[in-house]
Parts: sequence; C-alpha cells; structure tokens
Amino acid sequence: MLTLSNVGKSYGGRVLFEKVSLQLNREERVGLVGPNGAGKTTLFSLILGDEMADDGSVTLDKRVTIGFLPQEHASAGDETVLDLATSISPEVVELRRTLLSLEKEDRTHEPEYHDARLKFEGLNGFHLEPKAKRILNGLAFRQSDYDRPVREMSGGWIMRAHLARLLVMEPDLLMLDEPTNHLDLQSLQWFQNYLCSYPGGILTISHDRAFLNDIVTTVYDIDQGALHRYRGDYDSFLQQKEARYQQQLAAYQNQQREIAQLQRFIDRFRSKASKASQAQSKIKQLERMEKIVMPVKVERNLKFRFPQPKRGPQRVITLEHIVQAYGDVTVYQDLNCSVERGERIVLVGPNGAGKSTLLKILADVIPHQSGTRKLGDQVTLGYYSQHRTEMLDPSKSVLQTVMTARHRVSEQDARTLLGCFLFSGDDAYKSVSVLSGGEKSRLALVQFLLDPPNLLLMDEPTTHLDMASIDALITALKQYEGSLVFISHDVHFIRAMSERVIHIEAGVPTTYAGDYDYYLEKSGATSAETKLTQSQPELAASAPLKGAGENAGSSRKSKEQKRQEAQARQARAKQRKDLEAQISASEEKIVALESRRDDLMKLLEDPATYGDNRGQAIDWNRELSEIEEDLPEINARWEKLANALSELTEASP
Repeated sequence: MLTLSNVGKSYGGRVLFEKVSLQLNREERVGLVGPNGAGKTTLFSLILGDEMADDGSVTLDKRVTIGFLPQEHASAGDETVLDLATSISPEVVELRRTLLSLEKEDRTHEPEYHDARLKFEGLNGFHLEPKAKRILNGLAFRQSDYDRPVREMSGGWIMRAHLARLLVMEPDLLMLDEPTNHLDLQSLQWFQNYLCSYPGGILTISHDRAFLNDIVTTVYDIDQGALHRYRGDYDSFLQQKEARYQQQLAAYQNQQREIAQLQRFIDRFRSKASKASQAQSKIKQLERMEKIVMPVKVERNLKFRFPQPKRGPQRVITLEHIVQAYGDVTVYQDLNCSVERGERIVLVGPNGAGKSTLLKILADVIPHQSGTRKLGDQVTLGYYSQHRTEMLDPSKSVLQTVMTARHRVSEQDARTLLGCFLFSGDDAYKSVSVLSGGEKSRLALVQFLLDPPNLLLMDEPTTHLDMASIDALITALKQYEGSLVFISHDVHFIRAMSERVIHIEAGVPTTYAGDYDYYLEKSGATSAETKLTQSQPELAASAPLKGAGENAGSSRKSKEQKRQEAQARQARAKQRKDLEAQISASEEKIVALESRRDDLMKLLEDPATYGDNRGQAIDWNRELSEIEEDLPEINARWEKLANALSELTEASP
C-alpha cells in the first residue's frame, strides 16, 4: 500500500535521514518512534506530499485514500461539530449543501434534487450521521455539542472533532501524529478499542507507551538518520533494540580486536624481508575490511538529586461538604475528601465528571459555593497547569530560569536536567519570550521540580513530553517526599506514580485504597482492553480502563494473555462487524423505502395519475400500503440491532 525506498532528507547542512525504506501493507498497524527532532513529522510530510524527498522515492498504491490527523492546529470554521464529523469529502459537503438548500426552497420535486439525492445516497451520505454520532459519543461529545459551531470549542475539542471525521471517513491509511494528546483517559480507552477493529492500515507517531502496546504490530525507529524495523508492540521493540545494540557492540568490539591483531602483525614484521609479503597481505586485508561503526546508545538518564520540601503535617488538606456549581450546573453537591502526607493520588473518571474542578478546588484557584477547605499548618501548595507558564520571566533564558531557582544548581546539573526535558544544546540559551507553549510548559515543570511544595497538584503533566522525558519526570517524582494529586491520560505514568485512586463520576468520588491495577480489579475490569461504557447518547459514562490483577511494577502481559486477548478482540470485532453490516443494510432499506414512499405519495397526489391509466394508480396505492406496513417492522429491527451493538460496546472488555 505504501513504500518508501532509499529516501533521504536534509535541512541546511543537517541530514535528518538517508537511504531509509519502509513498507506498510493494508491493515498493518505501524508505530513511528524516535527522539524529538529525529524526523518523524518530516517523514509524515513526505508521505503526504507536503514536502519532497532529496533522494529515493515515496510510492502510494493507486486509489488508496489517506486520512491525516496533525498534532495540533486543525482548522475550525462555522460548521457544526456534526457537520465537520460527516464532511468526509468535498463532494459529500457540496451535495449535502445542495440538498439542504433545495429542501429549504421546497424544490424537492425538481430533477436537480433527485439527482443530488441519488449521488448522496451513492456515497453512503445518509448513513454518515448515525455513524458520526456513535463516534462523537465515544470521544465524549455530548448530544448538545452536535449542533455547536466548531470555532466555539477549545483546541483540544476541535482536534477530537477532526479525529471523529477521520474515523467516519475510514480511509485506507490512517496517519495519526500524537493522537492521544487531546484525549482524556476514558476517551483514549474508547479510541484504542475502536482502532483494534479498524479496517484499514494505521501509521502513528505517539509518545504513549500503553497506546502503542495496544495498537501497533510493527515499530519503525528513526535512530541517528537510519530507519529500523521491529516486529511486535512497543515493549517488544525496546527488548529487540537493546539486543540489536548489544549485537552491534559485540561485532564492533570483535572487529576492533581483529584490526588490532592485524596491525600488530604489520607493525612487527613489515621491515623483515622474510615476512614482508605476509605483512603486505595483512595490509591489503585491513584495507579491504568493511569497517563497523561503533554503535551509539543515546540515553537521557536522569541522575540528579532533587531538592525536597519541608515535612508537612499528617493531614495535608481536607475538603468538607463542598458545593461547587457553574451557573445552573452543579458539579459537586456534598464533596468530602482529604489528602495525607506522602500520598500519591490519581483522579480518574469520564470527561466532564469534575476531575479538573476538584484539582482547582484543592488548589484554591476557583471559589466554591459552600463547605470548608482546610489547608494543614506549614503546607505549601503548588498547582501545575497551563497557566503556570505565565509565571515565567520572559526576559531570562531557559538556562537562567533554571539556575536562578530558589534551590541553586550548577550549570552542569542545570544543562543535564534541561536535556532530560528536551532542551538540548543551544536550546538552553533560548529566551523564554520565544518559547512555544509546549516548551514553556516543560520549563515550568523543571522549575517546579527544583522548588517543590509539600503538596503538588498536577493536571496532565506529561503533555508535551516524549517517552524519555516522561521517564525523567517519573524519576523526579519518585524522589519527591511530599503529597501528590494528579490527573493524567498516560497509563504508563499513572501506573508508575499512583498509590491511591479516586474515581469521579457525576460529582461523586469513590476511593480505591490501592494502585491503578488494584482500582481496575476492584472496579470490575477483567482484561487490559476494557472498553468505555456508554450509557446515554449525551454522556460518555465511566468504565474500568486497562489491566487487572498485576502490580504496577509488573504490568507486562504474558504471551498467553496477549494471545487470549487477541482472540477475544478478533471475536468481538467479528461480532461487531456483523452487527454493523446488518445495521447498515437496515438503514439502506429504510432510506430506500422512505424515498419510494415519498415518491408514491407525490404521484398519488397528482390528479393526472387518475386519468386514463387508473390501474397504475391502484398498483401504486397497493405498493404504498405495503411500504407503510413494512417500515415499522424494519425500524424496529434496526433499533434492536442498534441496541445489541450498544450492549456489545458496553459489555465488551
């Protein structure tokens, strides 16, 4: 389906990659990984034709459709969320616009309307809306959001709407650049399960380990200008890459020993007449030898002892009988919770359940209507969120910001720390004023870690971080001796950090006195692929998410577990596919019958029908009666199938 052959790309004098090749087959799931700046997004641009390769070729099979989700900055216009989700092609958009316009002008009897309707039906246009609503529901859009203009929504929700459009479109090749960045934990789990039965190929860039482990079957790694292929999920890739490095290192060391041995022979016997011919032979052997380049292992290991906050009281913060509302919408009616010294708490639950609101109440950044918020004596509180970047001094450089923290560090330690959070080389001398939003977030995070409070509240701290940086953050927070309450959609981070889970749904917190896997087990999860339960169309309700029965430190699944889970996924996918096919067939029949009914009614309302050919009118009346009898039955069947599909989605792990 897609082939890259000996592709090279440079910018200025810097070679991003050269002689890289990639083969992606239909229905294959491929993860593209590598450090920031390695060229992953550039490789996407070459495939999409937005940029041209310096060398080699990019070949896409004819008639292959591509759907691309950028990392950010998707367009937003006056169209509604539902309009955007169903805008799978310019032709569909134009035909829908034509039909709506003609219907508004009461011109449905004209040939132009019938032609447009037939074309729209031929493009499955009448089936797009039900499918789009199911997908929007899974991505946590409420029913009331469907008719909202996209431009009124935040950037993250705009990205979700564009993601919904791609899933409705179902291109042959789905290209996703960091698709999990704008999803909450519940929507992410729904999305992962949806992709497990996606009918096309997938090529994704992601820094989410759990997502890659669930989705991909092949990993391509951009490493020092080369592209290496590994079979399996992300964990398997890490094992294979380490084994490959060890093999390359051993081959290099063996060759170096051989070279040293040859050189010693040459140096010793070159001047001796009796050995001169042998020495010359060794010289030629050395010259002909294809030298193995010493493999380089790029690691950002964080070996740094972070400053620690003052020891706080046993009860750090308490909320009693809190009532919180936004206008007429009550988020919390009688909220009670507390945080103890040294606790690591993760807040989970469906989108809109009140997780961020709870974090803001704890941080005292929004007022609550009634109730009591008690902060313990000598408790210092820090709230990490996007607004934290506003506290950075724009006149300072990145390095100066770190070195002038209250807990002073050496320049070497500062640069090491910055390197772990993606500020390498000359990036350390950038002015804060020119940093992007993501760069400011990372710098604010470093600043936080160098001057930690004894109560740390963090909202999505892993956003804008790559995998190595997430590991660096985990290392830092494992040293942290204060109390931590956080929200995250990164399952790897949650597993590493959480020791208590508070699940929030409809303003009601439920506490699980154990880590994330304990929560999954106790809340009813039965496998690592538990799907998002969906109850009402306007709400994405809560469900257990991923994994069960294992300790946080040993969450890797056995081969037998993976095999069983794969078989279960295949069975669910087949059942779902069968139901969807039956639903689609019913929808087509309903649309055809309703269209025919409308045509017959118009014919029978026309006086000319009852002229010379009265027998035709009798036949049409009989056909109309049959349609009126059949439609309720088919509609009932459609509803039964739709309910069965919904139940399968709710019940399936």
